[in-house]
Amino acid sequence: MQKKEVLLLLTDHWADWEAAYAITGISMSEDYEVKTIAVDKEPKVSIGGLRTEIDYTIAEYQNFDRLAMVILTGGFTWTETPYDNIAAFVSKAHQAGIPIAAICGATIFLAKYGFLNNVKHTGDDAEYFNDMLEDEDTYGGHAHFVVAQAVNDGGFITANETAALEFAREICRVLKTAPDDEIDEWYEKYKNGLEADM
Repeated sequence: MQKKEVLLLLTDHWADWEAAYAITGISMSEDYEVKTIAVDKEPKVSIGGLRTEIDYTIAEYQNFDRLAMVILTGGFTWTETPYDNIAAFVSKAHQAGIPIAAICGATIFLAKYGFLNNVKHTGDDAEYFNDMLEDEDTYGGHAHFVVAQAVNDGGFITANETAALEFAREICRVLKTAPDDEIDEWYEKYKNGLEADM
């Protein structure tokens, strides 16, 4: 059986640690393979200095029948760079019923382009989140902002910058990479450490 693809959408200076748990959990499933996608084929260098090759550009990607999820990790450029082309790609995926997962600065990107106006969502500190979007008349989701580590609603998973584990847990639940009790057990182990079992 052909594996479904999960796309890790990268920008320059992407936050590698924010996606680490998620992509590892996904890759352990026989049903999925993680691929990278970006606006161009230039390798993207993470905040931690990892030079990452790109599998697809958003302009060339057509495998929506094989696509299981798009993950947008945080990074420095989400608030500095207009990404109309990425927004158009995310919109196309969302309209095709593909779940979108975003953490940290990528949640501000989704909000800026109006994706979170009608769904419960979270992001970094609520005051910071609203300050970053103060001049963006496309964001109308203030009433739907939830102070939480991660939120899954309406086809969007959102998480704050401290929530890499919660982000991964929600992603793995949606993709059903394992039974929920196994995902929860994995989460508790890495959240609380081995001492919690002693």
